Amino acid sequence: MYPLIRQYLRRVDAPYLALCVLCSALSVVALVSLGQSQLGSNNKASVQLIASLLGVMLAIVFSTVDYRALARAWPLHATVAWGLVLPTLFLRNVRFGVLTVGYDAGGTSNYSWYRVGGMTFQPAELAKISFILTLALHLSALRGQVNRPKNLLGLLAHVILPPFLIHLQGDDGTALVFLGIGLIMLYAGGLSHALVFGTLAAGAAGGAALLLLRPGLLKGYQFQRILAILTPEDPALADITYQQNKGAMAIGTGGLTGQGLFDGDHIFVPNAWNDFIFAYIANVLGFVGAAAVLALLFTLCLRTLQTALRSADALGRLLCTGIFAALFVQCVINLGMNLQVLPVIGVTLPFFSAGGSSVVMVYLCVGLVLSVGRQARTHRLQAGPVL
Repeated sequence: MYPLIRQYLRRVDAPYLALCVLCSALSVVALVSLGQSQLGSNNKASVQLIASLLGVMLAIVFSTVDYRALARAWPLHATVAWGLVLPTLFLRNVRFGVLTVGYDAGGTSNYSWYRVGGMTFQPAELAKISFILTLALHLSALRGQVNRPKNLLGLLAHVILPPFLIHLQGDDGTALVFLGIGLIMLYAGGLSHALVFGTLAAGAAGGAALLLLRPGLLKGYQFQRILAILTPEDPALADITYQQNKGAMAIGTGGLTGQGLFDGDHIFVPNAWNDFIFAYIANVLGFVGAAAVLALLFTLCLRTLQTALRSADALGRLLCTGIFAALFVQCVINLGMNLQVLPVIGVTLPFFSAGGSSVVMVYLCVGLVLSVGRQARTHRLQAGPVL
């Protein structure tokens, strides 16, 4: 038994997996503290612990699977993932016995969830993994020919259609993450710099023009959340700014070492277990705890990119780049929400925010990164030393 474990740890990036487990452990501890001080139960922490343990086991299993075979199996996982997403585009809180399709989990017209009994599942998380796999396969097949007009049109359709479908669910935060993943992978896949900057400029100008011509495109609460960032002192937006103001207060009063995990006067932040878990950790563990979270996430992103650079093929490199993009974009948006520089759009902090489906899916991504690293290491050993 132990020789098998030692052999496995020699073949994979064990420090990478250990960093992920450390993030989950800190998340569970923070949720236990939150449960005792504000929620009155440890249900959130229990679900997080179970999801993290399941996620680690799945990451280990996925690390032993050839990522190339998973990418080539795109008809299977794409059909399952998007087959689960599509019903939520049309059904709104429709019950079939214990199953609810198009469940509105957050009360913000976001019908992107399934509810089974007392548990919820967001199929967009599964679709995110499928999206990264299929786009990596698409880009690797067009290596060196990405900028040809015909190929570029196909790639743009591949990048734009998934976030558009997620937008129709009402989950614009996740749609923005999908778009960020797609654009970063396009750039890594060889999209020319002129097209990159031209597309960004055209997208910004087109988006601004669209909002001016059709101001009703954004829902009322979405427009108010943007205004809240620009004019946070406006009394008319007090209800909208309440959560972010409390989050900023929690971060600001944490001091160097915080108010204490299980003791102290913790600042109440709405939904602190989810989108604003960083503000809560900064409050109870102070600057030291907040810096530790940032260091862990930065190191994970960096090691994901390092695995991409060591990959034995273009598919592995693009796959790791897509997973890096998912982690990086979510971190930037979530931290921007907590620091009052971006509007609240419902994007969680990877590994730390409570949520069973999101935790399991991020560990599946970890398993894919470990698979790429394992294949790269095996390739180097088979190639032998360069003379």
